[in-house]
Amino acid sequence: MEQPKINCAEACVNGCVLGDECPNTEFKEATSKFLEDTPLDQMIEIAEIARMKKLMEPPKWVFPEDT
Repeated sequence: MEQPKINCAEACVNGCVLGDECPNTEFKEATSKFLEDTPLDQMIEIAEIARMKKLMEPPKWVFPEDT
């Protein structure tokens, strides 16, 4: 039986909808390993570095197309 094609970024916001049939199990395993092996303080530090990097970026202007 062929796997259904879904957009995991949208469909699985509240958890995986395919369960054991999920084609992205390697990501789930890597995430579980990261959560087990990384202390919370280090996760907070990683998040703070990402936040500061985002704040340092120049603004991105979005211009509406002429319709």
